[in-house]
Amino acid sequence: MFYTFLSISPIPFQSQEVEETLKRIQSHKGVVGTIVVNNEGIPVKSTLDNTSTVQYAGLMSQLSDKARSVVRDLDPSNDLSFLRVRSKKHEIMVAPDKDFLLIVIQNPTD
Repeated sequence: MFYTFLSISPIPFQSQEVEETLKRIQSHKGVVGTIVVNNEGIPVKSTLDNTSTVQYAGLMSQLSDKARSVVRDLDPSNDLSFLRVRSKKHEIMVAPDKDFLLIVIQNPTD
């Protein structure tokens, strides 16, 4: 089930192709949830409950911004393309884009 959040900016990805891609990601074994966050850190689409969505969106947006800053400080011509955080409980993958972040939370595999 997808929960949709209102955003002050228009959502240009409301296409059938994007919906199918999100459903395909969500159908992978071990995927706990997916979140799309706009460039203001506001979740615009999620498969998680509201509390978890807001928590993951806020924290992962901040972490992604910091990681991007570190990458650029090391090499100004470089940019962050993907971020993966693995803990004992979950693996969180973040794909940053100019306007959005895609966050995927999954159970770690051995």
